[in-house]
Amino acid sequence: MTTTMPRRGMSAANPAGRPLAWPLMQNNITRADLDVVIAYLQQDDPILTQSRNVRAFEQAWSDWVGVRHSVFVNSGSSANLLTMAALRELYGPGEVIVPTITWVSDIASVLHCGMTPVFVDIDPRTLGMDTEHVLERITPRTRAVFLTHVLGYNALSQRLLDELRQRGIPLVEDVCESHGATFQGRRLGSFGLASNFSFYYAHHLSTIEGGMVCTNDADVYETVRLLRSHGMVRELDSESRKREYWDEHPDLNPDFVFALPAYNVRSTEINALLGLSQLKRLDETIERRNENLLLFLNNLNQDVYQTDFALAGCSNYAFTLILKRPDEAIMQRAMATLRQLGVEFRRGTSGGGNQVRQPYLRRLLGDDAWRQFPRADHVHFFGMYIGNYPTLAREKILRLCEMLNQLASRGA
Repeated sequence: MTTTMPRRGMSAANPAGRPLAWPLMQNNITRADLDVVIAYLQQDDPILTQSRNVRAFEQAWSDWVGVRHSVFVNSGSSANLLTMAALRELYGPGEVIVPTITWVSDIASVLHCGMTPVFVDIDPRTLGMDTEHVLERITPRTRAVFLTHVLGYNALSQRLLDELRQRGIPLVEDVCESHGATFQGRRLGSFGLASNFSFYYAHHLSTIEGGMVCTNDADVYETVRLLRSHGMVRELDSESRKREYWDEHPDLNPDFVFALPAYNVRSTEINALLGLSQLKRLDETIERRNENLLLFLNNLNQDVYQTDFALAGCSNYAFTLILKRPDEAIMQRAMATLRQLGVEFRRGTSGGGNQVRQPYLRRLLGDDAWRQFPRADHVHFFGMYIGNYPTLAREKILRLCEMLNQLASRGA
């Protein structure tokens, strides 16, 4: 009988060995970013609320994405909300086709604005919406397709864009996790009627909290500007539109004409300064994130884990670890190993998995709605994501892959 000795740094009691100390997220804000803010605050009487730096960040972001207009708000969730509110204002109530795997605020924004969410299953290679399923769900009541680019993968297809254009259905892109990802050489967020970005904590670019609505449509742009700040007409960019309201309501103070029952989701000069500082290194950040992803996928056992994601134009936010086939034993071993290694993860990938399993949607759709979306449900139970950031060490990635491959082979 032969005995296999544990490798150095490992033991029979703790096969994972030394912890990797790998958090789910890492703060993107550097000392250089903070120095920019400190220098601004040291001026005499600096303006802190929305002003010139917000405008400058909006213009810089528009130039980087490749759109005409951007509106800076206090979160990506607020960007979702304003986009749906503008859609309802301009197109009326109706149905919005939404993903089953996405962040809750996408669907919540549809519900908050009195629209009806219509769900579709995913494309396993992008984790975004399945194009054919989207096209099947379009009806005369469809007001938009609200598509999420999940964890940095491009979810667009030319067939989807062509069909939506032909049928006159607006596309809204959620690019909150996918800054800089591309389709056919253009950055995501420049294809739809509108697009939403998030600048939360550890996203590709962070303003602590923050978000952006982007569009090439003047009506959407001006409506979102109204919705951002109480519906006040003075927030409009167009002087002619302001004049129309003022002339129509001569009994009102021009500084306080409220055109819409709106919100207050403005951001600040400090957040904008952080965004402007980080934008200078965003391309470099994306390149490093993508290098990390390739290293991770290329070193996983492709017989056990899914590695055939659609990587063209990717701008990775987090590593996707999904079993190719349902196997609860392997999933449990994987989670136990990650915990032993100190590698933080989230089961279900983006947004906690299949949204229709969540309580807020069970009340709306019933307890069995998840059965209609088997591919999303596979990711819900047999998928997870792991943090990725520019400073992540190559050695950690390789060691994690080695451990995942070993545990998958045990008991197979």
